[in-house]
Amino acid sequence: MTNRLSRETSPYLLQHAHNPVDWYPWGEEAFDKARREDKPILLSVGYSACHWCHVMAHESFEDPETASLMNRAFVNVKLDREERPDVDAIYMSAVQAMTGQGGWPLTVMMTPDGKPFFGGTYFPPENRFGRPSFKRVILSLEAAWQSRRQEVLESAERLTQWLGEASYLGRLSSLPGAPGELNKAVLGEALTALTNSFDSRYGGFGGAPKFPPHSVMRFLLRQGGKAREMALYTLDQLASGGIYDHLGGGFARYSVDERWLVPHFEKMLYDNAQLIQRYSEAYQLTGKPRYAQVVAETIDWVQREMLDPSGGCYSALDADSEGEEGKFYLWDESEFDALVGEDTRLAKTYYGVSTAGNFEGRNILHTPHSQEAVAERFSLSLAALDTKLARINRTLFTAREQRIRPGLDNKILTSWNGLMLVALADAGRIFKRQDYLDLAIANAEFIRRELYQDGRLLHTFTSGRAKIAGLLEDYAYYGFGLLALYRATLNGQWLMLALELAETIMAHFRDPEGGFFSTADDAKPLLIRPKNYFDSPNPSENAAAAELLLTLARYTGNAEWEALARGAIKPLLEAAGRQPSGFGTLLCVVQELLEPPREIAIVGDRESEDTQALLAVLEAQPLPQVAIALIEGPGDPLVAQFPFLQGKERLGSKATAYVCEGGACRLPVTTPEALSAQLASAWP
Repeated sequence: MTNRLSRETSPYLLQHAHNPVDWYPWGEEAFDKARREDKPILLSVGYSACHWCHVMAHESFEDPETASLMNRAFVNVKLDREERPDVDAIYMSAVQAMTGQGGWPLTVMMTPDGKPFFGGTYFPPENRFGRPSFKRVILSLEAAWQSRRQEVLESAERLTQWLGEASYLGRLSSLPGAPGELNKAVLGEALTALTNSFDSRYGGFGGAPKFPPHSVMRFLLRQGGKAREMALYTLDQLASGGIYDHLGGGFARYSVDERWLVPHFEKMLYDNAQLIQRYSEAYQLTGKPRYAQVVAETIDWVQREMLDPSGGCYSALDADSEGEEGKFYLWDESEFDALVGEDTRLAKTYYGVSTAGNFEGRNILHTPHSQEAVAERFSLSLAALDTKLARINRTLFTAREQRIRPGLDNKILTSWNGLMLVALADAGRIFKRQDYLDLAIANAEFIRRELYQDGRLLHTFTSGRAKIAGLLEDYAYYGFGLLALYRATLNGQWLMLALELAETIMAHFRDPEGGFFSTADDAKPLLIRPKNYFDSPNPSENAAAAELLLTLARYTGNAEWEALARGAIKPLLEAAGRQPSGFGTLLCVVQELLEPPREIAIVGDRESEDTQALLAVLEAQPLPQVAIALIEGPGDPLVAQFPFLQGKERLGSKATAYVCEGGACRLPVTTPEALSAQLASAWP
């Protein structure tokens, strides 16, 4: 028996295609049926790597008795939150308003016109965990719809009105408080708040559960002193915890404890993309070999397990295998001992393996001691320890590969691939790895070829089908990926494509009252038109769009784009200073707005030794807020697009660098030594 989900491409929806529930995908067919039959809609939202989504599916959606009740009482709609983050954002906000909490699986009951009146997350098959059984919920809501209809409709109307006015979904003008002043005090207040909430023992901010603070670390790495130390310490702790896969590379989504030891085992593309970025940046700042190792191992994981032959990257690996969370990654002491052999004591010390285990009697590998401490304990040199660990890791990895693997969500999302594009391009540039740049170029070309049609992006690609109108996150993240790829390759086609995306954001996502909507003006209407102001695991689309426009404004001199970026963030400045954990991306935009425009133009033949020598000086430095361009001379096609390139010529026949700030340029230079000196004096 199959339902309508069998015609979908989402791996998550296909997991439910054989449920006895009469599932509909999100769309007009379901809403028409609800109106025609005068039934409420049950919306169930999840994603393929979600452990508790699988639990509820097995307990309730696969149960014929529960399915029969659902089919009688509701029109049932299944939604993959990763395919439709815009829809998920609306109804997640409704559930948070009703219950004070949210999460997945998300369960929402709504009127036939989409107005929510009841919601929750996981409901068990029997009363437990202080939660009513799912059957009880169904019967109660069925009775309410039939006997207390007016009360239900009034509740739905009130909640819908609230959603339209909510500060994190509504218009910028509805945000509490007056727009803040754009000054360095905002950054100082944010740094103080982050310092006060920093976990000096384990890194990160706050207590369990702990998510890697991607955007906050990005902001902190751009600072000096204590701020940067907080980010670096957090990266150290992440890399030594169980949240990191020490055998196969890559990070789990979050840690259920404050120590980064016990992960929620799913691996998401977006987390790993942003962590590749952070470890690459940290390596460029410190030269620490461990950061380079983490980047290499994580990109190896992407290539091995997440890369489609077409160049796109898949979305996620499940937390479960064989119906058990984390089973693929866990080790019994006896199995570990038998595999490792003569180096068992060393390996168990290094990876924290014990008889009792650290997770339900088994072991999550982590590194509680530094390599220096382990080498000293076993009277080894660091080189000898590395040799032994390499052999141990190969043995354990090979054995683990024989296990039943977690499920793969092979959906390719434009936005998440945009984040990975940034990661691959930055890693290729920083580590001088052409193979990483080749992956980045293939990824950018894949999105342009398969997901960019008639000047508009699509959101998702699976099984040869691209669909769903692009969201603001797709344009903003892919746009940043293209800028990173341009910085790494200085191939002008990527910069020009980023400009096209920015123009589309202006045409279709801009709110005349400030900021940017998550959906385009010509997309199918939803209950409300959402906005997202906060970093979650991913950068806020509003802040990311503002940063994209601001960065391109520094290339083009487009004052309107810079003004729009400024207007998008000003109403959030007070909140960003007080609660910076949700505003790392915005704080990066603030920092850039507070600096004068900075540009570096290199004029020379791309492949010549003198040009490459000047470019090498730039590649050795972060320069995150500098517009950098390479042209061959006044006739280069980029000159017409970017005013700061006009009038730039070679001195004699030599490659020449121009360093400019605030509309004034220093004397052109032709040697790497002179360029290094100018950069050191201009931007120490």
